[in-house]
Amino acid sequence: MPLLFQDFQPLVAIATTPASVKRLRPICQATNTVLWVPDSLQHLEAVQVYSGSLSAHLETLWSQHRSFVFGLATGAVVRLIAPLLQHKSTDPAVVVVDETGKFVISLCSGHQGGADRLTRLIALQISATPVLTGAANGAGLPGIDVLGIPWGWHRGEGNWTGVSAAIARQEPIQVIQEAGSTLWQSHLPEPHPFQFGFPEHTAEVKEDVPAPKARVWISPIQRKFSSEADLPKVQWHPRVLWVGIGCERGTSRQLIETAIQQVLQANHLAEGAIAGIATIDLKADEVGLVELCRDRHFPLRCFTAEQLRTVQVPTPSAVVEAEVGTPSVAEAAAVLGASPSLSPSLRVSKQIVRAENQPGAVTVAIAQSEQEYIGRTGKLWLVGTGPGQLDQITPAAQMAIAQADVVIGYTLYVELVSSLLRPGQIIEALPITQERQRAKRAIALADWGLTVAVISSGDCGIYGMAGLVLEELRSLSWDGKTPAVQVFPGITALQAAASRVGAPLMHDFCAISLSDLLTPWEVIEQRLTAAAQADFVTALYNPRSQTRTEQIAIAQQIFLKHRDPDTPVALIRSAYRQDEHITLTTLAHFLEASIDMLTTVLIGNQSSRVYADWMITPRGYLGFSQTEI
Repeated sequence: MPLLFQDFQPLVAIATTPASVKRLRPICQATNTVLWVPDSLQHLEAVQVYSGSLSAHLETLWSQHRSFVFGLATGAVVRLIAPLLQHKSTDPAVVVVDETGKFVISLCSGHQGGADRLTRLIALQISATPVLTGAANGAGLPGIDVLGIPWGWHRGEGNWTGVSAAIARQEPIQVIQEAGSTLWQSHLPEPHPFQFGFPEHTAEVKEDVPAPKARVWISPIQRKFSSEADLPKVQWHPRVLWVGIGCERGTSRQLIETAIQQVLQANHLAEGAIAGIATIDLKADEVGLVELCRDRHFPLRCFTAEQLRTVQVPTPSAVVEAEVGTPSVAEAAAVLGASPSLSPSLRVSKQIVRAENQPGAVTVAIAQSEQEYIGRTGKLWLVGTGPGQLDQITPAAQMAIAQADVVIGYTLYVELVSSLLRPGQIIEALPITQERQRAKRAIALADWGLTVAVISSGDCGIYGMAGLVLEELRSLSWDGKTPAVQVFPGITALQAAASRVGAPLMHDFCAISLSDLLTPWEVIEQRLTAAAQADFVTALYNPRSQTRTEQIAIAQQIFLKHRDPDTPVALIRSAYRQDEHITLTTLAHFLEASIDMLTTVLIGNQSSRVYADWMITPRGYLGFSQTEI
C-alpha cells in the first residue's frame, strides 16, 4: 500500500477530534504517515502530539511535506493554510476528509501538487466520494499544467492560467508537438478542444477549423513569449537532449555548467529539455562533472573509447584520438547517450568553450533522442479485479488502477473498471488472444519509466497476467528491482462462482483450465484424470470457446468414469456481472446447458450435495447422511 502513495510523500495528517482521528487512522496506517493531534488527545494510541496552536505547528510542517490530509472543517483548513500559500507550482497538496468519512475534498494544488490524484486514492481506500472542482476534471481532460508529468517533461514559460482558462471554456487549443511521446493525444476523450497536425511556426487557420484561442508548444526549443501576445501560450520541454561533454582534467563545475548554458542559448534550446550528460569513461570521476549531474539530477552515461570510435561524427579530431583513443568524445558520446537504436540526431556539433580566469576547456555537443528520458524507475502493478464489479475489487487494487500512468488489459476487463480510470491515463485494451503482447508492452512501458497496471479478471496470479509478465521479465534477465513489481490479488473466478451457489469448495479442491493454447491437451487430460480419481472438487476454467468444443465433453467422460452421474455440478456464467447466469445440474446432464469462456464449471466430489438450491460440500467425509439430503 505505501507504494501507491509514494508520489505524495512526505505526507502528514492532522486531526483535532476523536472522530476525525478515527477517520484518518486507516489512511495513516496504509501510507505510513504520521498523524498529528493536539495534546488534549494525547491519550490516543499511534499519534504524534503537538502543543500550542495548530497554526504555529502547521507552519513548522509546511515546507517539509509534499502533501497534507486534514480531518477538520474545510473553512478551518482554509484559514490555517491561507498565510502559507505562495504559488500553485510550489504549494503542497492539501486534502480534507470530512468527519463522517463520506467526502474527500481536493482543496489546494489539485493539479501540480497532486491533490486531485491523492483525493481519488483516499476516497477509494475509505469508500468515500471524491470532490474535485477543477474544470479539467469535469471535461475528462488532463490538466494542461500536469500534462507532461508522467513523461518527465519540464514545464517551461508561458501563460498557464490563460491556457487553462481557455481549456475550461472548451475553446480550441492549438497543439504543436515537435518532440516527446504523442501517446497522450490518442487517449483524449471525445470531443476535446485540442487541434493537432499544424506545421511548425504556423499562424494560419486551416479551412473548416476554428481559430485557436490558445497554443501549446511541446518542444526542446526555448521560445520567448511576448506578454502582449494575442493568444495565451505555454511550453512543455520533453527531456530529449543528450549533452556530450569532453573536458580537460580538473575543469570546474562552474565552467562545465556555463558551457552547457551558452551552447543551449546559442541554439535556442531549453535547459529543461536536457535528458542527461554523456562522456568517455575516463571522465566518470571528473569532480566538476559528477557534482553537476548530482545537483541537477542528470544521469551520467559513460562510454569506452572503443564504443565511441564506432560513431561517425562530423568533426573528428586526430589530436583527441591520440590523447584518449577515439577521434570524438563530445559528439560521439551525445549520440550514444541518446541511444542509437532509436535513431538519434546530432542537433549541435561540438563547441569548445573557455572562460577567462578559469582553468580548463569544455567541449559540448548535443544529440536529440526520439524518446524522452522520464527520469523515474518504472513500476509494474499486476492487478486482479475479481469478477469486475467495483465492490468486489479490493481497495488496494482500485487505487493501483486509479494511480497508474498506463492501464493495460483485455478489452472487456478494461470496460468493467472504466469508472476507476482518470483523465490523462493511457488505456490500452487488447484482444483476449494477445496476452503475451500485453506482457511485452507493459514491460516496455515500465522500462521506460512509467507506472503500468496490468489488469486481469479474478486473481492476476491464477490464470491471469502475473505469470506471463514475470516469465517475460525472467527471459529478459530482470534484476528483480527495475522495474519494480507489485502484485495486487483479487477474488478469483472459482471463489466468486462458489459464493453464488453456496459452499462447494469446503473440502479439498483444484482448478484446471481446458484451454490448450499454452498447455498441451495431453497434459490437461492427465490432470483431469488425476483430479477425478482423487475426488477433488474441481473448477474448470475456459471450458468451451467457439473453436474449442470437444474438450469439455472429454472432461465429462473422464469424470463419469470415477464419479456418480448424479454428482452435483454448478455452471456460473459472469458471476457478479449484469448478465450473470447460474445453473445447478449434474455430472451426467451439465452439457445440456449453455457453456462458454465466461462460464466456470464446479464439479462436486462424492460428498457434495444440493440442498434448497445451494451446492454444499461437507468439511469432512463424514458428510451428510442420506436422510439429510
